[in-house]
Amino acid sequence: MSFIKALGISATGLYAQKKRIELIAQNIANVDTVLTEDGTPYQRKLAVLGEKKAYRDFSTSLDRFSRSLENSGVEVVNIVNDDRPFKVVFDPDHPLASDEGYIALPNIDTTEEMLDLLASSRAYEANTTVLNTTKSMFAKTLEIVR
Repeated sequence: MSFIKALGISATGLYAQKKRIELIAQNIANVDTVLTEDGTPYQRKLAVLGEKKAYRDFSTSLDRFSRSLENSGVEVVNIVNDDRPFKVVFDPDHPLASDEGYIALPNIDTTEEMLDLLASSRAYEANTTVLNTTKSMFAKTLEIVR
């Protein structure tokens, strides 16, 4: 594997984890949002990660017929809404409460979000370590060549 390819793979991991962290921050910020534009509570958003294929330029696109597909990192394939039901709480004094006194709250668990944030930040750190190690190996290789 080339140094440049290793740097590219680490960069895709950094970007994917950055997007996950942004979504987690958005979820935490909207934990009390009971009314969105469509009239429902805020729905938790999740990033769907997938394998990123290596075909970006014309020459590699032509070569795909003569060699097998190579992975070259990770990418955010889609951002989806969490399908879990909204939390229903009895609060008859709330202006948006139903006739029975219940209000629907977002389907966000801050503890789960914090655990996801911890996992994403660890993955981001791991990709940073790989990136720095690859840079160091590349620099040492250049010193040997001199």
